[in-house]
Amino acid sequence: MAEVYYVGVDVGTASVRAALVTRTGLLQSTAEEPISIWEPQSDHYVQSSTEIWEKCCMVVKRVTQNVERSQVRGIGFDATCSLVVLDQSFQPVPVSQDGDRQRNVVMWMDHRAEDQAARITNTGHRVLSRVGGVMSPEMQPPKLLWLKENLQESCWSKAAHFFDLPDFLSWKATGSLTRSLCTLVCKWTYCPPEGWDASFWTSIGLEDLLENNSSKIGSVTCSPGSLLGDGLTQEAAADLSLDAGTAVGASLIDAHAGGLGVIGADVKGFNLPCEDQPITSRMAMICGTSTCHMAISEQPLFVPGVWGPSLSAMVPGMWLNEGGQSATGRLIDHIVKGHAAYTQLQEQARQRVPITGENIYSYLNSHLSTMASSRSPVDLLASSLHVWPDFHGNRSPLADPSLKGMVVGLPLSQTLDDLALLYLATVQALALGTLHILEAMKEAGHDIRTLFLCGGLSKNALFVQIHANATGLPVVLPNQMEAVLIGAAVLGACASQDYSSIQEAMEKMAKVGKVVQPDHELQSFYGRKYKVFLQLFTHQREYQALMNQR
Repeated sequence: MAEVYYVGVDVGTASVRAALVTRTGLLQSTAEEPISIWEPQSDHYVQSSTEIWEKCCMVVKRVTQNVERSQVRGIGFDATCSLVVLDQSFQPVPVSQDGDRQRNVVMWMDHRAEDQAARITNTGHRVLSRVGGVMSPEMQPPKLLWLKENLQESCWSKAAHFFDLPDFLSWKATGSLTRSLCTLVCKWTYCPPEGWDASFWTSIGLEDLLENNSSKIGSVTCSPGSLLGDGLTQEAAADLSLDAGTAVGASLIDAHAGGLGVIGADVKGFNLPCEDQPITSRMAMICGTSTCHMAISEQPLFVPGVWGPSLSAMVPGMWLNEGGQSATGRLIDHIVKGHAAYTQLQEQARQRVPITGENIYSYLNSHLSTMASSRSPVDLLASSLHVWPDFHGNRSPLADPSLKGMVVGLPLSQTLDDLALLYLATVQALALGTLHILEAMKEAGHDIRTLFLCGGLSKNALFVQIHANATGLPVVLPNQMEAVLIGAAVLGACASQDYSSIQEAMEKMAKVGKVVQPDHELQSFYGRKYKVFLQLFTHQREYQALMNQR
């Protein structure tokens, strides 16, 4: 009998990827294409939905070119939680002052709507309890309000459809306007089974979105992985070089797809504290440009500064809490590439690449090991260097987009050793930020015993080990490093009805690759480091208060 396959498509911040995945979760082939990001002004980041769909088609064609179309049983999409704007004819509508119609996507990391987000928070509306009490500028209501207030003629008056990017992709594939509960619950304040809270939209001045049964923002919803419409339309099938009618699963936000790709793995035989425990004892961390921290519970848990609880937003029937850090991989790049010794680092790494195949980060990891004595852990090298990592604001658990980064303990020198230490201290700060989120979740009733990491940063051995050391928890890495693509493929597998549920598909297709245990001898070191970490935040608030005095 011929092997059957599922296609997972992942639209990340800067690229579109696809994978052909077997029934047991093995990646047969992958492909990637870059996508454009424009920054028309500071903190405004925009993309093109037309370009994104074209790149989706290119990568899907590449990964399926060596199999029969009939062998592809389903396809699933995930994407960043960016905002797509289309007119009545489903054509792009500009989202910037320059009026470029092709640039019709307000990216997830666009912070133009900070003022609108603060005003929404100040309403104190009941829907805010499901987003940690604070409306983030990365969510859709403040972005929608910004468009209404700033682009009334060129955008708002012409817009007929506002999609989260994952829902745009599933609409493009199937013609179905049904939205995924993942996007609407997590980023739009939708609450099943009641649906939209009309009083919220009215209170923030967006009551026009409720017209025609909320047709502009979605009136029909379903759980992730549900079969959409009649599968691929003739047009989409031609674009993708697949059979019309191929099953398409309701989509996910990219981080949530990563969660599906790791959190349900069978852990028997790995001697983990989450073995024989419910899935609620696990937290998935999707670590890339930013990091998302996904924890699920059987009952709703309200965590201050953490998004959720969101019903069926990742695993149907379970409540999701989503913490996060707005800049992680992006912060590490910023710190390293902005250092005076970066050119020297590039040259040193380039000399080693033909021998070791290292990139600059694996070179830095090796350099730190050389700097540490054989009897002393690398972690201790940054004892007197401390970073507060919120260079792009704090998503969780403080939910304060106005916070800025801090570095304490810099010397006058700017050598390669100094760069390596600053890199180390930044990674430690990100791990302590994860601990900060874990503590908030624990206080609200979560019992997290094991971390499941995926995404680009999970390939960095130092990043992984320091997260284990700082949190005191074991870290599980998937056997397929592209867990986000596995999660997207799970959606297609579920829609094809080859599996009876998301949970069954997760268990069969997600697998443990490696377990990284914490070094418990470093517990007191990270306890002290965490106290300093929290004091940095306190000092920053004090500085802000002083400077705001009249």
